[in-house]
Amino acid sequence: MPAGPMFIFGLGMIAVFGFLLALFIAGFFLYLGANLVGIKNAGLLKSMIAVIGGGILGSVVASIVGALFHVVPSMGMPLAGIAFILTYIWVIKAIFDTDWLRAFLAWLMAIIIEAVVMGILLALGLVTMGALL
Repeated sequence: MPAGPMFIFGLGMIAVFGFLLALFIAGFFLYLGANLVGIKNAGLLKSMIAVIGGGILGSVVASIVGALFHVVPSMGMPLAGIAFILTYIWVIKAIFDTDWLRAFLAWLMAIIIEAVVMGILLALGLVTMGALL
């Protein structure tokens, strides 16, 4: 039985809702991290914009850096990773209108909070290790 248009529409809507849920969760973790380091004008919407902007712009910059340094494989990938992280932190800095240290700490705290929450969920058996990979 071939898939009809409503089935394909349903799959597309699942993808959109999954993306929005992931964006909300990542933005929420960044919001918590920004509040923990004392960024004054941190908001959930700004955090979600920082997650999208940092991810997109960081990927573009990392791709450019990786392409420029592709002739030296041992140098291209680490530099692309560093360029991604610096671009992501720069976006957080620009959106929250803060300094580099607080932007870095907000980014780091978001990662730590997310790792702790995932560890707790894993320990409780609510997620499996395969879902985290």
